[in-house]
Amino acid sequence: MSIQDIIEHKLSNEFEAAFLQVENESHMHNVAPGSESHFKVTIVSDRFNDQMLIKRHRLVNQVLADELQQIHALALHTLTPDEWEARGGAVAASPKCRGGGKNQ
Repeated sequence: MSIQDIIEHKLSNEFEAAFLQVENESHMHNVAPGSESHFKVTIVSDRFNDQMLIKRHRLVNQVLADELQQIHALALHTLTPDEWEARGGAVAASPKCRGGGKNQ
């Protein structure tokens, strides 16, 4: 099972997400083809209601503790259903990589 599949499975099970998108963004960085080193997670869950952003991220990080030992970067977008609706269901765009010589 790929790291992306594991992340999706764990987060889906733990948070009963209304929306979950796990994107492998490794191809945007200076890594070998097929790498699983950089991920962006957008997750919408009632569990985030009344939680500060740092608490939301800590919850996700706890669930993915093993995977965080294997990857380089994890961008988290943790939203409540109301926040998701206010955004119109839009997933945030990722910035271009600024390190490692890929885009220099």
